[in-house]
Amino acid sequence: MSVLEFSRHEGVATLVMSRPGVKNAYNSEMGTALLQALDEIRRDPHLRAVVLTGAGEDFCAGGDVGGMSRMDCSAAELRTRMEATHRVVAELVALPCPVIAAVDGVAAGAGFSLALAADFTLASERARFSMAFARIGAVPDMGATYILPRLVGLQKARELIYSAREVTAAQALEMGILLEVVATAGLHARASELARSMSEQSPSAFAMTKRLLAQSLNNDWHSQLSDEAWAQAIAMSGDYFKDATARFMRKEPLRYRWPRPARSEPS
Repeated sequence: MSVLEFSRHEGVATLVMSRPGVKNAYNSEMGTALLQALDEIRRDPHLRAVVLTGAGEDFCAGGDVGGMSRMDCSAAELRTRMEATHRVVAELVALPCPVIAAVDGVAAGAGFSLALAADFTLASERARFSMAFARIGAVPDMGATYILPRLVGLQKARELIYSAREVTAAQALEMGILLEVVATAGLHARASELARSMSEQSPSAFAMTKRLLAQSLNNDWHSQLSDEAWAQAIAMSGDYFKDATARFMRKEPLRYRWPRPARSEPS
């Protein structure tokens, strides 16, 4: 049985982490499958949005503690393994299209980190989140120490990480971790709806906007203005913009269900 289910429908790719017997705990096999799927998504210009979720009643309970407990590796070997793991979240963040995480049940440790890496995170009413790393003497990984403080502030990030406490979906929404909390039965429908609505935009303009927002976290004011100017020049000289403005002037519906550019490299 595959640890990752990968499907395509109407320009939306859906990735379902599937190890339900262990609450979809993350292991190296799942990492390899995710990397392969993300590479396929990047190469397919007809895929314009991604939904990441978990099979059954949970998103992802974090790293597979049973598998980790059996490892007998040096620190250097473990760093190499972690670098491979981090490739997954780096590729996820670098996708030029929107990524929506749909979280039901548990999102702990690395599972929480994966949810944070999405452009938009939705959760069911029963979802629970925990930076659980401290419970087993580990440190946060998969980008959690970068993304979480930028969402909730440094002091709250410290508290969540140091305490490893569990927070409800309602609390996560109040902190700014989530975009929405929805009824459990409607979670996947809402994620698909959001993905489809985002996929109707100009793919090239969306990719540049996503990159600009990511750069803004570390850019200075003048560099950001310069980057915006270049991106806008590219967007306004492209076919998408010309078609949209012509249709706007003729009072016709916009037509943005075009494929993404065939080549789109991460920044």
